[in-house]
Amino acid sequence: MTRSGSRFIVGWLAAGLALAMPADAQERVGIRSLGVQPGILPTGALNAITDVAGVRVGHVTLALGDSINTGVTAVLPHGGNVFRDKVPAAVVVGNGFGKLAGFTQVQELGELESPVVLTCTLCVPRAADAVLTYLLELPGNESVRSANPVVGETNDGFLNDIRRRPIEEHHVLEAIRGARGGPVAQGSVGAGRGTMAFGWKGGIGTASRMLSPAMGGWTVGALVQSNFGGMLSIAGAPVGREMGRYYLRDRLEAAPDGIRGDSGVDPSTEDRADGSIMIVLATDAPLSHRNLERLARRALAGLARTGSAMTNGSGDYVIAFSTVRVAAAREATEVPNDQMSPLFLAALEATEEAIYNSLLYATTVRGHRGVGEALPIDATLEILKRHGIVER
Repeated sequence: MTRSGSRFIVGWLAAGLALAMPADAQERVGIRSLGVQPGILPTGALNAITDVAGVRVGHVTLALGDSINTGVTAVLPHGGNVFRDKVPAAVVVGNGFGKLAGFTQVQELGELESPVVLTCTLCVPRAADAVLTYLLELPGNESVRSANPVVGETNDGFLNDIRRRPIEEHHVLEAIRGARGGPVAQGSVGAGRGTMAFGWKGGIGTASRMLSPAMGGWTVGALVQSNFGGMLSIAGAPVGREMGRYYLRDRLEAAPDGIRGDSGVDPSTEDRADGSIMIVLATDAPLSHRNLERLARRALAGLARTGSAMTNGSGDYVIAFSTVRVAAAREATEVPNDQMSPLFLAALEATEEAIYNSLLYATTVRGHRGVGEALPIDATLEILKRHGIVER
């Protein structure tokens, strides 16, 4: 697992914070290492959101005993002063059971003026305040009286003692200031340290797609914080169903009289499907707020391909931005509507693959209320072979 732009903190709260790399005996791989190539479009060189020139990602991961498993992931559209050099942006809500700070101003003005920070649900206020500290301290912002921090979340309360709200200002600042281009750490890192997806360990995942010069030559990258459920499907193969871990399993396999437990189904293996996912899309295509919103909606189609039904208790959000800065965008020729379809497909495919990678790179984590088991790679591969997705 690559760990560029990431910091991993382990230890006990009472003993202070010790800096170390995670001990990980599990060999975890991305979806392409299993022989699956989701979609038809080629990836960028890194198959990551950082294939979009200028985009930077940083993680800080907190793994403190068995009770604290959480972190911060920061995505920056460029390495300059984002408040001064704003970028076009849009937000789309699939299901709004969540806390996305800064949402309304992005939708009203169509601009992003801060890093996009992801963390745990009860840590959003502290993270937003830390983003304000970062923005107000940037050179050139000495007279700023208002700024719009954008902070998203998923609820990692199964593996993380979320009520302790362990994220502090310095964690957020480290994630932002440590953000880099290049390979992106995936799996149980940053804001994905304590998340679950489809009843398995979720996490951070990323992927990208590149369009040929004939289609504009643009790049679209996706980064996800997966913490949702449904019935996991990989490239059409019903992985969740065949592994016996999926939403409504206990009801569908119950006795005819509907009495729970008569089926012999272990409730702990059922995926409740509630949770959330944060999806961040980046592109170098010159797009306005309107077409970025259209692009973001296609990410939800990629989410659906993996088996999510966007249940009542799930917060499903997409934040999309173009790296063409607002000042330059006024002079640039926007991609016309009739040339948007390849970008739509790129967003769908990159999101789908990023979700697969968030699962496959994630490691087993022992946490506050139980164990988040990593998706078993060997069993997954066997199912993919059985359904003809990969060759035997």
